[in-house]
Amino acid sequence: MTQDFSLQHIVREPNKKSGNSPVLIMLHGYGSDENDLFSFAGELPEELFIISVKAPYPMQPYGNAWYAIHWDNNNGKFSDDLQAITSRETIRDFIDEVIKNYPVDPDNINLLGFSQGSILSYAVALSYPEKIKNVVALSGYINQGILKDDLESKDLSNLDFYCSHGSVDQVIPVDWARKTKPYLDNLGVKNSYSEFPVGHGVAPQNFYELREWLKVRI
Repeated sequence: MTQDFSLQHIVREPNKKSGNSPVLIMLHGYGSDENDLFSFAGELPEELFIISVKAPYPMQPYGNAWYAIHWDNNNGKFSDDLQAITSRETIRDFIDEVIKNYPVDPDNINLLGFSQGSILSYAVALSYPEKIKNVVALSGYINQGILKDDLESKDLSNLDFYCSHGSVDQVIPVDWARKTKPYLDNLGVKNSYSEFPVGHGVAPQNFYELREWLKVRI
């Protein structure tokens, strides 16, 4: 870690190097940290430069969040969208810092997010499509309240999304995730959507599918 970065992170350099590498930036879920998704790193394509990021808001007694969740008995839960937008902008800046400080290909920036990290991955990619190539969005949904307003005027043709969800997810209802594909289809964005018979997590077959999806796109 150096002072050149706005977010703490850990890195796995590629085993196969040829010039600037494609980069995969991992964004963990609510209450977790940078070590969580990083456990996948050894199983992902060898040519990837992998960066797993720690969310900026510390929680008690441990873990971090990209934004606060306010629990309410009447309305379930709702997110602090202002904090989420701040995190969206921080991730955008972090991507620029990664390009400046690491030997990565600026035209091959990929995001992998889980839960809150997935929600932020959608927000960053749709708000700044010129920065992102592929997105793996696990167990999340598109929160339109944290997207930039000028979405319709953006060139989204470079983006490609792999979206997946557990059909019995007890944290983020699968109905929310099922709105993703029609939303992206309506924008003309390349995407695929899969469901697996699990809760709020990543089934082994889910991981194998996303790995194959990534392999052919990086």
